[in-house]
Amino acid sequence: MDALAPRTNPVARILVVEDDRDIAEGIELYLRSAGHQTERAHDGRRALELFHATRPDLVLLDLGLPEIDGVEVLRAIRATSDLPVIVVTARSEEVDELVGFGLGADDYVTKPFSPRALLARVKAVLQRSVGASTSADVTRLGALVVDRGRIEARVDDVALPLTATEFGLLAALAEAPGRVMSRDRLIERALPDSDALERTVDGHVKNLRRKLAERAVDGLLETVRGIGYRLRPPRD
Repeated sequence: MDALAPRTNPVARILVVEDDRDIAEGIELYLRSAGHQTERAHDGRRALELFHATRPDLVLLDLGLPEIDGVEVLRAIRATSDLPVIVVTARSEEVDELVGFGLGADDYVTKPFSPRALLARVKAVLQRSVGASTSADVTRLGALVVDRGRIEARVDDVALPLTATEFGLLAALAEAPGRVMSRDRLIERALPDSDALERTVDGHVKNLRRKLAERAVDGLLETVRGIGYRLRPPRD
């Protein structure tokens, strides 16, 4: 592990959920050297207790947990919160499972990983969550408003409960309604510093489309077979 980590902003409270105590301790030390505060849990039950007690800004969640497995922990978090979650996994099949369940992890890190790579993911996800951009660009598509300055999407002036990654994807598409964006391009725009796969984008888009449909915004997010996705431009 590197002796020093680069300082990152913003400083955050991060819940580290990892059953391997040596790995968890190493992650904590590195995050703290970067200026973050940390809490640690070694099983799923304790993870949920700390999640509710400390209200972290981000969760680093290993999936192979005792007591309550990581998938159920993520499901419980998503039932009440859209805070950023980075999943740590040793098997790509676990990512497929999460995507299939429609559970909105903001990013994925596969073991083994370097501490600096993990910190880069944490920084990128936090920036998407709290808003590094000061742009006040607003795109209106009928009842949907995508406000990149406030990092918020609204339908009929009521905020949509989007994760940071879901908003990033929507904001990227909203920059040019009608233009098709490939999955690779969306990864580049909404998941920087990530090794996310195309199926990960599909999972986030599935969740985004469901949340739009729940607010009666149907058919706005279109799939262009073999290429990617686009937002249907408003009709004059």
